[in-house]
Amino acid sequence: MSTLLPQGNLGKPAEEENTRSSVLLQRVKRGWVWNQFFVLEEYTGLEPLYIGKLHSDMDKGDGSIKYILTGEGAGTTFTIDDNTGDIHAIQRLDREVKSQYVLRAQARNRLTDRPLEPESEFIVKIQDINDNEPKFLDGPYQATVPEMSRIGTSIIQLTATDADDPTYGNSARVVYSILEGQPYFSVDAKTGVVRVSLADMDRETRENYTIVIQAKDMGGQLGGLAGTTTVNITLSDVNDNPPVFDQRLYQMSVPESAPVGSVVGRLWAKDRDTGVNAEMKYSIIDGDGRDTFDISTDSTNLFGIITVKKPLNFENKPSYTLKVEGANTHLDPTFRHRGPFKDVTIVHVSVEDVDEPPQFDSPSYYVELPEDAEIGTVVKTMSARDPDAANNTVRYSIERTSDPDKFFYIEITSGALMTVRSLDREEVGWHNITVLAMEMNNPTQIASVSVAVRVLDINDNPPSLNHYLETFVCENAKAGQLIQTVTAVDPDEPLGGQRFYYSLAPEAANNPNFTLRDNQDNTAWILTRRGGWSQQDQIIFYLPIFVSDGEQPMQTSTSTLTIRVCSCDQEGNVMSCNAEAYSLPASLSKGALIAILACIFVLLVMILLMLSLRTHRKKPYLCDEEENVHENIVRYDDEGGGEEDTEAFDIAAMWNPREVHHPLGKMRQDMMPEIESLSRYVPQPCVIGVGGGGDSNVHGYVLAKLLEADLDPCAPPYDSLQTYAYEGEGSVAESLSSLQSGTSNADHEYDYLNDWGPRFKKLAEMYGVLETNTPPMW
Repeated sequence: MSTLLPQGNLGKPAEEENTRSSVLLQRVKRGWVWNQFFVLEEYTGLEPLYIGKLHSDMDKGDGSIKYILTGEGAGTTFTIDDNTGDIHAIQRLDREVKSQYVLRAQARNRLTDRPLEPESEFIVKIQDINDNEPKFLDGPYQATVPEMSRIGTSIIQLTATDADDPTYGNSARVVYSILEGQPYFSVDAKTGVVRVSLADMDRETRENYTIVIQAKDMGGQLGGLAGTTTVNITLSDVNDNPPVFDQRLYQMSVPESAPVGSVVGRLWAKDRDTGVNAEMKYSIIDGDGRDTFDISTDSTNLFGIITVKKPLNFENKPSYTLKVEGANTHLDPTFRHRGPFKDVTIVHVSVEDVDEPPQFDSPSYYVELPEDAEIGTVVKTMSARDPDAANNTVRYSIERTSDPDKFFYIEITSGALMTVRSLDREEVGWHNITVLAMEMNNPTQIASVSVAVRVLDINDNPPSLNHYLETFVCENAKAGQLIQTVTAVDPDEPLGGQRFYYSLAPEAANNPNFTLRDNQDNTAWILTRRGGWSQQDQIIFYLPIFVSDGEQPMQTSTSTLTIRVCSCDQEGNVMSCNAEAYSLPASLSKGALIAILACIFVLLVMILLMLSLRTHRKKPYLCDEEENVHENIVRYDDEGGGEEDTEAFDIAAMWNPREVHHPLGKMRQDMMPEIESLSRYVPQPCVIGVGGGGDSNVHGYVLAKLLEADLDPCAPPYDSLQTYAYEGEGSVAESLSSLQSGTSNADHEYDYLNDWGPRFKKLAEMYGVLETNTPPMW
């Protein structure tokens, strides 16, 4: 249905009069008339939809006017017949996409294309039809409501959206209804609020519900469009159920050896509620074990944990009874009428007997013992007993790592601890001993106790000078001058503190050089008695000092202080303590002294080198250069092991003397002896000749060779020439060889035999010179 709507006066004349005449005011006529329509959306016809017609009063119907359409959708959505001005829609219109279009129209001369009318604007409105169903944009929904809620309790509000025009007809008027979920829930038809419609819904019976809500437009009338959604409703918990113990009596057991804090067992007062509504608090409200056991709630606040509060003893009490209460911690005043929200049960705890180790009558022992206590002194008698009903016999011992040096011993049956070694407080002041007690019938049951033994001090150590055992006195020191302050130390520690007394030893009481002054403060001064000290007269003095302590029994000692005479400067600083320094000229500097010593050293080296060269140029005297030595010559680079040296002697040659016999007058090419033997001091039998039997035995052969050697001074003994370079290790006699020694014919000195010990005593008496007692130096 279309309606003709005027757009207003256009106000522009169609033709102009003669402008050269006077201007006449004329009424402007309306130039445009056209139809304006409300066009239904969703047109599905095959032909274009006719919308309206444009017409100008200047149009004579001769086709001289051309109509032009511009604006929204012109040419694409809307078209116009330029001759007749008819407007058609060539596309499907959707009000939900665009509800109206603004267009502009104009009439022009077809030939000159001049506008005959001003451009005018008109509107094409799209009329709504019910083509969109209501939609729940946020569905499906989740909602929660406390259990036991009253009827009418609001749960959630739902809103359905309809895209149709709410101002036109009933296309967008929505009505809500519940399709699934009765009789538990309902929905308000206008507002969409979901409410509880059944009282006393119990979460413990059913917790989750799913309902279906429908929204229908056209006010719910027949032919309206509808949309649905689901709502998942959960009943939240409230504390409407009291806790209940499964049993009226619980039996538990615990060994008597269980330490304090040990878990005995767990309890659970079950509550059908959840979360904070099921949290419990447990307490022992009665029973003879209230002081022995304790109960607490675990980290989940659900279980009660019974623990040991005090040590248990089967022999004293074998069982306990506890009355335990479990109560909710969070109560809801609305449901107090369902209470009380607590429950009570009885717990019977049995104490199990175990084989316990012995127990000492004291947790530890402390003993004081003087360090001069005799061996076998009883320090302390330990006592331990088996706490079990069997009361087994106990045996005692010492844990050896606590007494590694074995100062103590414990009697195995009586437990008497005694000393087996002398004690010395200065070495070990405390002894921390661990004594063990073991059951005879069960060696695995062992108890231990600590015994602290303090060794008390007695005055058993003499004092002695501390550190300063050597000092000096300057040559320019005067009489009465302090040269040293001496102090003493004593390992003992008397209760009243140390007190030392100093004096010179009796043998030095009248010492003319030094004196001692006791300062009465545990120190003493060493003072000079004279002046005029000189290193040329005496460089060292020895001063014996007598020190005693003030305790009983008194302990004394004598220490010797060494005093050197030194050269000092004017301020008393030591310059030199050697007497040799005074033999040098006063003007001789250290550099000159070093140069002189260097020259002396060079001269000594040159002299030794010359002597060495001369020794190497000497030729040994040989009687026969052509004859070679065929005897068994054994040369020792080092001394052997005494009797073992004879193993190198070739005695085979002595059993065949004929093969090696030489005329008496024949000279031997061999070494000339450099030193006479000790045997020349011993009388030797003279051998004039040898018989035929000399060739048949060793004795005769030796005598013959001895005679030959005596007659021939150039030939050594035939049998063996043993050269000893030096004595072997371990010999106190050092080298016995006379080879390569001095070549003088003077008698050798044998005084050193006196220093070789008892083995050489006889030789020392025969060849040595007896020592004479030399007077002491001071």
